[in-house]
Amino acid sequence: MSELFKYTASEWSAIQLSLYVAIICAVITLPLAIAVGWFLARKKFFGKSVLEGIIHLPLVLPPITTGYLLLLVFGNRGVIGKFFYETFGIQIAFSFYAAVIAAIFVSFPLVTRSIRLSIELVDQKLEEAARTLGASNLRVFFTITLPLALPGVISGFILSFARSLGEFGATISFAGNIEGKTQTLPLAIFSEMQVPGQEASTMRLVVVSVILSLLAMIAAEFLNRRVIKSKTA
Repeated sequence: MSELFKYTASEWSAIQLSLYVAIICAVITLPLAIAVGWFLARKKFFGKSVLEGIIHLPLVLPPITTGYLLLLVFGNRGVIGKFFYETFGIQIAFSFYAAVIAAIFVSFPLVTRSIRLSIELVDQKLEEAARTLGASNLRVFFTITLPLALPGVISGFILSFARSLGEFGATISFAGNIEGKTQTLPLAIFSEMQVPGQEASTMRLVVVSVILSLLAMIAAEFLNRRVIKSKTA
């Protein structure tokens, strides 16, 4: 039983790497998702359904397919990857950057959808009233739209963090499974499952994975309730 709580250096490395990737992913994804979510919620234009389909494509594509497409674009021979490699000497594929990018791509649709739906619930008459009083569009967004849509924004942030913690397919095909470099928690669990006699190590990582995901969901629910309570107070 004591072995269940004796984490090795490689296990701690996978846990820490997962947290780093999840935090960076959530921070980068949130402002982009807010902008895109507002745009989809408030603008009508030709081809909107196509754009929405493209944005939400990672939700229905097999994660391995998403990772392969990222590899084609960001690999050393890809359009973007080749530019960074030849110009700055930066290899994106099979690096920490790749793990973050993979997490961003798979979590972005979830965050965008959450924020978009939340913005759509904001009464546009309130925004129009503010504009008639001389408020600029930017001020209306930051003083009315965003505060009223805050529960969706918070949920989106937590969703991005939690989804990044569980990302596997796109990461293993685009970033690889390199211990100490790209081996996140799900990849470490997968690796331990392939080795006979590593049941204790696998269980240790599974326990951490479950606890982190559960804490993220509890935090999201708690923050949402606080926001709703502050609005009704």
